[in-house]
Amino acid sequence: MNTKIILANRPTGAIEDSNFDIKTEELPELKDGEVLIEINAISLDPAMRGWMNEGTTYIKGVGIGEVMRAFSAGKVIKSSNSGYKEGDFVSGLLGAQQYCIHNGEGLMKLDVTNDNLTHHLGVLGMPGMTAYFGLLRKGEPKAGEVIYISGAAGIVGSTVGQIAKIKGCTVIGSAGSNEKCKYLLEECGFDHAINYKTENIDEKLKVYAPNGMDIFFDNVGGETLDIALANLAQGARVVICGAISQYNDMANIRGPKNYMKIVTARGVMNGVIVFDYVKEWPMAVKEIAGWIEDGKMKPKEHIITGLKNFPSALKMLYTGDNFGKLILTV
Repeated sequence: MNTKIILANRPTGAIEDSNFDIKTEELPELKDGEVLIEINAISLDPAMRGWMNEGTTYIKGVGIGEVMRAFSAGKVIKSSNSGYKEGDFVSGLLGAQQYCIHNGEGLMKLDVTNDNLTHHLGVLGMPGMTAYFGLLRKGEPKAGEVIYISGAAGIVGSTVGQIAKIKGCTVIGSAGSNEKCKYLLEECGFDHAINYKTENIDEKLKVYAPNGMDIFFDNVGGETLDIALANLAQGARVVICGAISQYNDMANIRGPKNYMKIVTARGVMNGVIVFDYVKEWPMAVKEIAGWIEDGKMKPKEHIITGLKNFPSALKMLYTGDNFGKLILTV
């Protein structure tokens, strides 16, 4: 029997428990070429709010009545596919459910010998890949440059900052509590941290980056983006990764009023979609795993247990109640 989270209806604003149903049904027999995966952990990511909308952006929205889309990781417990054997650990878009029958296409085999399985949904998974390629391919950091990261205490932001430190940058991050700012400074090695709830971001950026920032990596959007655009150095690169402040009201999304600052800074603004780099993920996973082993990176996770807690756990992403990569274990 398979227990799964179903998208029951589309949210009109913030996510509600009523947007989901929990269903249990019998699994069909495997067909040739398929594998049965027992899911151990499910990644909860800000992008899920966009996936719940109707229509297509970079990926089609989840259909009403379908299993909620999610990156998940687990073990192959039965295989009719020559590419996978029982006992293999894999990850992919397996959904928010207890088991998944999959044709094997797009699955990533995992080496969990030296790493927690949950790392492959965080720093070694889609969020870590977003940080890696977003910073290195779109931000193009150089030693001595200054980078500011919004939403810096999340898995993407904290990974971006730690990679930027490895590359020799001065790193500034903003987060929503003193505890999270302390984490950025003491565990992630950031040079400066701004509590956006109690401090003025614009004032602090003028102190920490008096000549402007060379890279802005944005996970928040809205007013935070406007403030950052007003503090760019000449030749700055702006990487738009997300806009979590806007996700609950995408019909009235707030655009940047300071976009002409890109012109005066002779800068560029780029978006990053991690799926564009899927073929290169193994290389990035290997490099990040090496940094973790060498103590240069310290991933932080926030684990919630039980499929029944999926709706309440997912809502934490948009209220800032999670601290670290949010993962639901099954």
